[in-house]
Amino acid sequence: MIARQLAAWIVGEVSVPAAVEHAALRHLLDGLGNAVAGARSGAATPAVTVALGLGGPSEATVLGTSDKISAVAAGLANGTLVHALDFDDTHAGGLVHATSVVLPAAFAVGEQVGATGRQVLDAAVVGYEVACRVAAAAPNGFHSGGLHATMVAGVFSSAAVAARLMRLDVETTVNALGLAGSQAGGLLAFLATGASTKQLHPGFASQAGIQAARLAQAGATGPETVFDGPHGVYEALAPAALAKGIVDREVLTRGLGSSDAADWETTRIGIKPWPTCQLAHVTMAAAQVALAEAGVGVDQVRALHAKVHPDSAAVVCATDRDLTRPASGYAAKFSLPWSVAAILVDGHVGVETYTPSQLARNEIAELAAKVSFDVVDPGVVAADAPGDVVLTLADGRQVAGHLDRSPGGGSNPLSDEGLFTKFSGNVGPLADDLGAALRALPEAADLTLILTLAAQAAADSPQEALA
Repeated sequence: MIARQLAAWIVGEVSVPAAVEHAALRHLLDGLGNAVAGARSGAATPAVTVALGLGGPSEATVLGTSDKISAVAAGLANGTLVHALDFDDTHAGGLVHATSVVLPAAFAVGEQVGATGRQVLDAAVVGYEVACRVAAAAPNGFHSGGLHATMVAGVFSSAAVAARLMRLDVETTVNALGLAGSQAGGLLAFLATGASTKQLHPGFASQAGIQAARLAQAGATGPETVFDGPHGVYEALAPAALAKGIVDREVLTRGLGSSDAADWETTRIGIKPWPTCQLAHVTMAAAQVALAEAGVGVDQVRALHAKVHPDSAAVVCATDRDLTRPASGYAAKFSLPWSVAAILVDGHVGVETYTPSQLARNEIAELAAKVSFDVVDPGVVAADAPGDVVLTLADGRQVAGHLDRSPGGGSNPLSDEGLFTKFSGNVGPLADDLGAALRALPEAADLTLILTLAAQAAADSPQEALA
């Protein structure tokens, strides 16, 4: 059974290649910066408020604060904090936000059990592999059925992280994975409304995964057939993908624990340069290329036509909502026309782009109304699709812009310097100190310094919240 194979690896001896460790540290750094920015913005306030209200034993810190609550409740708050601004990383093959369901469990349970930095890092790597593999085994299978792959895969990832840090045995870990599967879900209904449920999904997943590990430790049992079926996660939550024959369960264990870094999914997670849905990024970047090639100002653009992957179009070009004047800052993150217009008008996109004061800008709405698209399937997953746009200018010229894939992942990764620039923008004046503490995680005695600095950083210069 797949769950038993995974469990044996999750709690066994893990030898992590240097390139994989470096990748994991990059993603933890990125995720921590996003959590601090989320705390400063107030975008995760409902989840933090509820988590603090749940309270419990003083086990784990709510990121960006000095408050300690139960590890389970901290998972709810911290998963939401990492994902609150939609600025966190994306694994293209599974279309899953891996760090938002790895870091919360690793930090909460790691702090609870007094783990060393090395133990936390190894558990995080285990979590990255589980989250990415569960989702990538059914490429777009969960999304096409109306479910958020991050929450579906995230419950297993968080359970795996918790099981390793709690030093559960193989049998108990099998049960934890089986229990986690009954809490997988996450509806995409927010897309039509701009509701905040997507922000909460990683919090739900982290909370559920930690709880599943605890339930297994207490004697509850879960089906070891959770991945194999019948009635497993793929049969229940990705039936259309299963019927089409695109579910490949071997992805869950193929190359697991290999000495070759290229076999690790952790190395294939992309880091976002912009705090908006990753499926719009390649078109945003291609539009910038075209405008630069045209050599004119944005005021000369009369139309912009894009080629969009069908799976991307369903998320960021859906015509059941107003894409030119989004209902909220979060809704704007899922409007390709609005985000493309924003990056062309301002020359950049940041956290401040999606705040309430920016949504009423007529120049962005008017340009967004000039954006049209064709749905074109290039034969790759949506998050790895190329970007192609054509600008029609006031002088009648048409200028094309092309990008092989979105910036930040795959063959176009964000550099370490680019990552730290992003981290600094999220964290503020304490970025150097917090960054150094996170990079020293493998040698750290515990998480105390990181958590203390994160709280200090979040208390500095509050940002405008999304509406």
